[in-house]
Amino acid sequence: MTSHNDSALPSLNLEKPQCKRVLHSWLKIQVEKECYQQPHNGLILMQILIGILFFVLVTRLWYLQIQCGEEFSRLSRENRLRQERIFALRGRIMDRADKILADNRADFGLSLVREDCRDIPATLTQISVWSGIPVSQIWKKYQQDHFKAKSFEPILMLADISFDLLSRIESEIYAWPGLKIVVRTKRSYPQKYIFAHVLGYVAEVNEKEMAEDAALAMGDLVGKAGLELELEKQLRGQKGLYDVEVDAHTHTLDKFLKKEPRNGNEIRLALDLSLQQTALEALSGEAGCVVVMEPDSGKLRALVTSPAYDNNLFAAGISKRDWDALSTNNRFTLQDRSIQSAYPPGSVWKLVMAALFLEHGISPGESVFCPGQVKLGKQIFHCWKHGGHGAVNMENALVASCDVYFYLMAAKIGIDKIENFAKASGFGRPTGISLPHERSGLVPSRVWKRHRFGKPWVRGETYNISIGQGYTLVTPIQIAVYVSALLNGGDLLKPQLVEDGERVVMGRLPASAHTKNFVVNAMRKTASSGTARMVARKDADMGGKTGTAQVVKLKMSAGDRRLRTSEMEYAQRDHAWIATWGAKNGKTYVVIVMVEHGGGGSSVAGPVARKIYDRLFGVEKNLTVKATQAQ
Repeated sequence: MTSHNDSALPSLNLEKPQCKRVLHSWLKIQVEKECYQQPHNGLILMQILIGILFFVLVTRLWYLQIQCGEEFSRLSRENRLRQERIFALRGRIMDRADKILADNRADFGLSLVREDCRDIPATLTQISVWSGIPVSQIWKKYQQDHFKAKSFEPILMLADISFDLLSRIESEIYAWPGLKIVVRTKRSYPQKYIFAHVLGYVAEVNEKEMAEDAALAMGDLVGKAGLELELEKQLRGQKGLYDVEVDAHTHTLDKFLKKEPRNGNEIRLALDLSLQQTALEALSGEAGCVVVMEPDSGKLRALVTSPAYDNNLFAAGISKRDWDALSTNNRFTLQDRSIQSAYPPGSVWKLVMAALFLEHGISPGESVFCPGQVKLGKQIFHCWKHGGHGAVNMENALVASCDVYFYLMAAKIGIDKIENFAKASGFGRPTGISLPHERSGLVPSRVWKRHRFGKPWVRGETYNISIGQGYTLVTPIQIAVYVSALLNGGDLLKPQLVEDGERVVMGRLPASAHTKNFVVNAMRKTASSGTARMVARKDADMGGKTGTAQVVKLKMSAGDRRLRTSEMEYAQRDHAWIATWGAKNGKTYVVIVMVEHGGGGSSVAGPVARKIYDRLFGVEKNLTVKATQAQ
């Protein structure tokens, strides 16, 4: 029941209170003012972190896509496209008749690319299984070479793989990513020993060589000795390049030629294969050398050193056993005796002294008496001929090789003039031949002795110098240049090994035409009736001068008798020299022979020179020559 008095009661508002709406624009959210509660601190921090993360992601995206986009695009292309070197063929070397002396042959190798290799220890072990080489040696090679190459560059692990081994590797290599068979060329020397010292050899490039030449890379073969080293830039050529497209597993998808290789230049030498072989055979295994030179051009027709070595050993990668055998050989097999060994010249030096005497006013007709010895204070200087030569002038002294004459005349001239003339004649300095490590020899002097020994020069040393003994040292190639200058008008020529090489004059002989003609005529008489009769021929104009260079001073035994060569130990035996020239049918040659510890120049070096002239001019029939025991 509702009473009318109910209206008098105060009205009660029972509806829910109305909340005023407030718009927070920064959050874009409408909230009721009375119901709104401020967010907690954690929520604010989360919002800040989300904002920072969003900013970092946007910044990083901008950096990768815009700032570094071009660089990463390049790296991406490089992962897909790689460069592969194409080895250029090394230039061949031939003799004057185009007979091949240095050639190339195919060589299969196995290389490792670290970047593509999933398990290097297992891969190296597999290489050991294939090759039979102990895994420790494989690891050693890898450790030596891996830091020299970039991760994407190949490291040559095996070289000169046989066809049987190549077939096995090819059938299994698919399971070993990072390994690749490579085809290269290897140097081959078909003549082996005959040109070993002239040609030298090639071997794998080392760190120093790569640092000095940006064109070189791991695995390249470069010249290490001889002409291979001296003419390296001409023989090497230029490598080519392939662009190779690979997939994610480094399998080759396509290959594009980017740069064609350019093969090295072919070199034609002035040397003659048959003459070189004749000279080596004529030495009969004796330690020594032969130089055959054309005096007018300076071209070398033979340059032989014995004993020699097979330079194919180095081209194939020489073993430790072979290297030890060569490097410790007491006959110094690796030494090029024609340019790298300096010897006392013995009586061959008298050719220099005679020219010196004439240029300093000594008359060729002036004579001295040779009793077989000269006394200087308490010291006695002997002539090679025990009984002496009697009265001799300059020509007689050259033909008979009289020591006493040169003792006395050298004492008149003095060491200072001897030094100056010898140096002006090309001694004491390299000839300039295109071979590495040429020695200069030695022309002694007062200053040199004072510096070397701290003592003054004495007259007895001048006596020794006058006959090519004492401190004087020369190389066989220097003697060849000097004798050639006597014949060509006085030009000291650079010995030329290349057939099309230019004639290069390194100096002038300090002697008049009269002096040169006198010495040449004396050599002619020495060959016809003197100590060089071994090379005499009726069908050619010949000249010569022998020399026996004493290595050590030996005490006499059995009175005053000098020990025979056969009675001496090998290292104490004299060096045998002969310096000759011959002319026939418009061709002139200078032939120099030196035999280490061979004994007499006429009896040992003479027959070698004779065989060489037989090859040059043909064998002369019905001729017998009796060798003398003179110097």
